[in-house]
Amino acid sequence: MRIGIIVAMDKELRQLQEVFKNSDVLVQKCGIGKVNAALGAQRMINEFHPDCIISSGCAGGNGDDVNIQDVIVSSELCYHDVYCGTAIDENTIYGQVQGLPARYQADSYLLQKSLECREILSSPDKSCGAELNSTLHTGLIVTGDWFVDSKEKMRDIIGHFPEAKAVDMESCAIAQTCYINKVPFISFRIISDLPLKDTDASQYHNFWDNVAERSFQITKTFVEKL
Repeated sequence: MRIGIIVAMDKELRQLQEVFKNSDVLVQKCGIGKVNAALGAQRMINEFHPDCIISSGCAGGNGDDVNIQDVIVSSELCYHDVYCGTAIDENTIYGQVQGLPARYQADSYLLQKSLECREILSSPDKSCGAELNSTLHTGLIVTGDWFVDSKEKMRDIIGHFPEAKAVDMESCAIAQTCYINKVPFISFRIISDLPLKDTDASQYHNFWDNVAERSFQITKTFVEKL
């Protein structure tokens, strides 16, 4: 299987290139935000012809059961900053690009394989080798061109999508590109901060200083199951 992984930032790229050193998995950086993510996904599809694409990296978490270092796997994805209105089409809902799905569903096979990582993370020996204190969750990931560094912004997003498990800036744009190109897709995100519990993104900076290196090992565990 030809597997492509897309990340947004250099520090995510360095972590995953080290994890997949001497591997056939292609890890590429797209840049931050929806446009960069879509362009990066299309370039990977055109040049690499992957059998599946994974969006990886970090994300802000939401929910009483979600903690830093937890893994969120997308069962579905949508935008938190898209609204096409109802003047032309009364059926288009908040977060949906008119004429496209309201939510992009993760590939069923990839989602099934991700659940096997849940069992590994919960095992006493932590056989993924990452020494993580983590839980794997599946659920909605919402995407928008906004680094969520305030509780007020997070409350606004969750007001529209209370069931969202994670917020990022790329995943749904990659999902949309993969949907158009008929390429299986899933997002596999490590929680770096909890915006409703954070102040001035201090948790986010601490994540990169202290726990990021261990956290990305779980992405390798997932890929090895494909």
